[in-house]
Amino acid sequence: MKRVSTLLVVVALIAAMVGCDDESYALVIASTAGGSVTAPGEGTFTYGEVTVVDLIADPELGYYFVSWTGDVDTIVNIRALITTITMNGDYEITANFEQIPPGQFALTISSTIGGSVTVPGEATFIYDEGTLVSLIVNPEDGYHFVNWIGDVDTIADVNATITTITMDDSYSITANFRPEYNPIVATGWAHTVGVKSDGSVVAVGDNDLGQCDVGDWMDITQVAAGYYHTVGLESDGTVIAVGWNDDGQCDVGDWMNITQVAAGYYHTVGLKSDGTVVAEGDNSVGQCDVGNWTDIVQVAARGSHTVGLKCDGTVMAVGRNDNGQCDVSDWVDIIQVAAGYYHTVGLKSDGTVVAEGRDSEGQCNVGSWRDITQVAAGGYHTVGRRSDYSVVAVGYDTLEQCNVGDWADIINVDAGGHHTVGLRANTTVAAVGWNDYGQCDVGNWTDIT
Repeated sequence: MKRVSTLLVVVALIAAMVGCDDESYALVIASTAGGSVTAPGEGTFTYGEVTVVDLIADPELGYYFVSWTGDVDTIVNIRALITTITMNGDYEITANFEQIPPGQFALTISSTIGGSVTVPGEATFIYDEGTLVSLIVNPEDGYHFVNWIGDVDTIADVNATITTITMDDSYSITANFRPEYNPIVATGWAHTVGVKSDGSVVAVGDNDLGQCDVGDWMDITQVAAGYYHTVGLESDGTVIAVGWNDDGQCDVGDWMNITQVAAGYYHTVGLKSDGTVVAEGDNSVGQCDVGNWTDIVQVAARGSHTVGLKCDGTVMAVGRNDNGQCDVSDWVDIIQVAAGYYHTVGLKSDGTVVAEGRDSEGQCNVGSWRDITQVAAGGYHTVGRRSDYSVVAVGYDTLEQCNVGDWADIINVDAGGHHTVGLRANTTVAAVGWNDYGQCDVGNWTDIT
């Protein structure tokens, strides 16, 4: 389902500046026989100028949605039963339904944010019984296709971008996309790591246990930083690690087919290409009990807990839960997760953020955040990157780790023990916060990408 924020305060601010009243427009919605409009309903509604209104048409049994008709110039997709209309004037629209002919079935196709279905498209299509229908998806930049969800029993391969569905009944399916999670900069308790464009790695900060001894690493695509150890994902899906290994957190040399790594206090987590998860290191509170996890698309670890994002947008967590940091089982519609030392953060597909766990420093005060595209969680603070590449932060700020209000052009953020790091679009790096070990001395870094 496409989701578009309806919170558009810019227009109101401009109107106030020029001293004019806000415009408001009427939206009249009706439907033909065979269905109804469930959002926002049927009747006359009033909205402010440029408000984006969600539209959902709901066919009755034996009928299918055909199209929106009337004043449809600002409707995103007139053939989609779930779409939006932008209020630039007074509009009248109608949802049109037709009866499914005998011997035929309806196929309704939609997608989550981050991509589209190019073949046969996103709409409702009518096919003869037994028809084999080709399906092709196209992810947007920064997103990847996860799977098909919905009525998928006759889809040949639910994980494939090019597949087929056999029409033995009326089906509704959705192409499920998620943001690419590719951490190029990572922060530990007191060290910072970055991946250069040639696959080499740089690190600054505390190196008492060798956690910054990455100068000979090559062919690295991602990094993760734990309390006193550093993990690198190699392009062939194998993993390397240096630093403190008293709990076996660096014993990852036999890992294969890994697509993402994460590092907690004293443990290391790897996401495999088949959606399962592996973990090594301290397991005193069950933070490595991930052996039964499946359908995972992203993992996070920071303190003594591990978090997994499932392909359906729900979240799992194991490990230390004394502050409720693992109480995430009721989260839905999540597209990225982050783990702090005692809290967990989730980014929703509409750009809002949720958080659970310790909040004594205000690190969970993210309910007002909007238009967020990435989140990070540190020791006692939370960081969010907006779609305009600016950054917000809440939580413990005594060491100025939340002083990111003037950052711009940031494409990736991470939060360490008491410091925050941001990767700029020009491949340089910014850092604020605790710097006793030089973990913020990244001003000379270039070509981090």
